[in-house]
Amino acid sequence: MVVGSHPETQKISYAFDSGPYRRSPMRNPKILVVDDAEDIRDILSDRLEMYGYDVLTASDGVEALKKVENVSPELVLLDIRLPKMNGMEVLSRIKREHPETLVIMITAHMTIDNAEKAMIEQGAYDFFEKPFNLDLIRVKVDKALERQALLRENKYLRSELKGEYDEIIGKSKEMMEMLRKIEKVAPSDSTVLITGESGTGKELVARALHRNSERSSGPFVVVNCSAIPSELIESEIFGHEKGAFTHAIARKIGKMELADGGTLFLDEVGDMAYELQAKLLRAIQEKEYERIGGTPIKVDIRFIAATNRNLQEAIKDNKFREDLFYRLNVINIHIPPLREHKDDIPLLMEHFVQKLSADLKKPGIQIADKTMELLVNYHWPGNIRELQNWVERTILLTDSNVIRPEHLPPEIQSGETNEPTTTWEKAEEAHIRKALKEADGNKTKAAKILGISLRALYYKIEKYNIN
Repeated sequence: MVVGSHPETQKISYAFDSGPYRRSPMRNPKILVVDDAEDIRDILSDRLEMYGYDVLTASDGVEALKKVENVSPELVLLDIRLPKMNGMEVLSRIKREHPETLVIMITAHMTIDNAEKAMIEQGAYDFFEKPFNLDLIRVKVDKALERQALLRENKYLRSELKGEYDEIIGKSKEMMEMLRKIEKVAPSDSTVLITGESGTGKELVARALHRNSERSSGPFVVVNCSAIPSELIESEIFGHEKGAFTHAIARKIGKMELADGGTLFLDEVGDMAYELQAKLLRAIQEKEYERIGGTPIKVDIRFIAATNRNLQEAIKDNKFREDLFYRLNVINIHIPPLREHKDDIPLLMEHFVQKLSADLKKPGIQIADKTMELLVNYHWPGNIRELQNWVERTILLTDSNVIRPEHLPPEIQSGETNEPTTTWEKAEEAHIRKALKEADGNKTKAAKILGISLRALYYKIEKYNIN
């Protein structure tokens, strides 16, 4: 069907969706449509309003910036060719002054290179071409707003906590429980033992404890007990005096002294030599230690330790002191492996793709839906660190702006897993049904349990035909 008299509106597809349209009872997302052609503005407005969005329009770049400032839309559909101020300038201003607002560029064939440049260099989320297919526009708009909701929901959940936890990404029940425990524990001076598999982010938790403590203005000093040779670790932690041993040609200040007034983080403490553990125990108990060859030194330190080992098994094997274990394990914070909170993978992916693509100067990277399904289904033995390393490697080595299944390593493509295989959608449906049951069918409560918007929940209920 041909719609409108403007030449760029020719060949527009007008295929209406089958089935009744349902408007969400929540406040609808606001979309700003910016185009100098009135008929295009009308077509896009009518269709987007039919989908349940609140739509505003602007006919030039100056008007568009005023409406972004006054109304704060979630999404802007922005034509590249505009009077008064062109679309590229408008995009630059929006991303500089309102970085959370997503922008999809509208372009004719002749300006598609500019649209791709806008994505790569200036942070546009996506683009579509004129003449355009309205059903394709809906897919792009829904995907953009779903991403926006994901990021805002995670930010909102963190706003419920009083501290700063930006580096810990996740909105699952497991991660939110861990964050609330950090919030309670951080202000105290209690010793904390962080447990979890390699790659789960134990140092991030330790830094969050320090940053939200009374010692946040003091130093945060890290000792990796597994990375320092056993013959050097005592000197590294406690320091030494000149002449204390053969190669001690000058005094060395240890990490213990550097951490005075702040926090000492003993990473992989389970790898510490058994004979050194007694000296550490005394330092924790007495807040006093000695440099090698020196006299006692008093310090004011909070101790945080982490391990990927089962220390109680190590105690049975006489590789770890029982008294040191109980001194360290005053409060335990356990970080679950990624396979136990897979619903955080989409959020982690968005975070890593956004951050690493900017760092590597390749912005505008997107993830295909099938790729995300495979990523969620994979068991990630290396946990979050493995996921982050894979994202960085993929962005570096892939020329495409879309990460597709063929870019995945063979073990992820094949769906190999150490646990019963299930598709992402089946797992999501089961998760939604469980939340609705816990909420006794109250959709508002269920949305809060799931950590998604009510609008997103209604969409998924309809998608999975949940009664």
